[in-house]
Amino acid sequence: MANFPVVDMGKLNTEERSAAMEMIKDACENWGFFELVNHGISIELMDTVERLTKEHYKKTMEHRFKEMVANKGLESVQSEINDLDWESTFFLRHLPVSNVSENTDLDENYRKIMKQFAVELEKLAEHLLDLLCENLGLEKGYLKKVFYGSKGPNFGTKVSNYPPCPTPDLIKGLRAHTDAGGIILLFQDDKVSGLQLLKDEQWIDVPPMRHSIVINLGDQLEVITNGKYKSVMHRVIAQTDGTRMSLASFYNPGDDAVISPAPALVKESDETSQVYPKFVFNDYMKLYAGLKFQAKEPRFEAMKAVSSVDVGAIATV
Repeated sequence: MANFPVVDMGKLNTEERSAAMEMIKDACENWGFFELVNHGISIELMDTVERLTKEHYKKTMEHRFKEMVANKGLESVQSEINDLDWESTFFLRHLPVSNVSENTDLDENYRKIMKQFAVELEKLAEHLLDLLCENLGLEKGYLKKVFYGSKGPNFGTKVSNYPPCPTPDLIKGLRAHTDAGGIILLFQDDKVSGLQLLKDEQWIDVPPMRHSIVINLGDQLEVITNGKYKSVMHRVIAQTDGTRMSLASFYNPGDDAVISPAPALVKESDETSQVYPKFVFNDYMKLYAGLKFQAKEPRFEAMKAVSSVDVGAIATV
């Protein structure tokens, strides 16, 4: 098995740019995941985000999680649990309208830092989308424009902690799934592992690396690239020792963004080469909500049925 792809973004401004771009291209086509170093987000900011996230979990979330475990009798399960995850989470929305200030669980300093972190991640996400455009032969800004919709993209962060689990063979930290949206930027714990992706029918560990950002591609990029890039099944394995921190930021299309394969990536001479449907992103999300932990292919098929409706009408939503 080839080594997990680690891209040094510092090389994009050097004579090694073409090699770095080729690594991104290969990762998008063959892994659906890659890890970024020298990505431009300051180490001091990341350290502060990590410290405040772990402090917040200890102060606010840990006792709630223990209560949930006790109420559901999860510490004494004897058989595999398939309808919940061993994780403690909350979600912050950044775009199109932030709700960070409304989260009364967070102290003022944590809110301020998370807003600052979101600004840096948004810039990085949009830079990455343009790098993908370059590799795909699409005009600069194409993906950002597709994602925009009428009110701009959806962007938010799922803050997760995965506490020690007594039966990791029976309860997953997070069940296997592909992500519904666009491009995902993950700041993960560098000491407690657990994230795995499915490649060539084998589960591969995503290596924890200090101050790196893990990137993975969602279902929408698979559709827009007409399958050239794939969203990939991934999961989190619960651990018996240590609490794993995970901040996954999702840069997704706007609710009314119309998603379809980029015309430049569909062969003009062969109508059958467009294998993915055209749909409104919010319609896909409604479907995904109930089918997250199932294979993505039936979701795409279901959206084909939806997109058989007058596409012109959809485009004016």
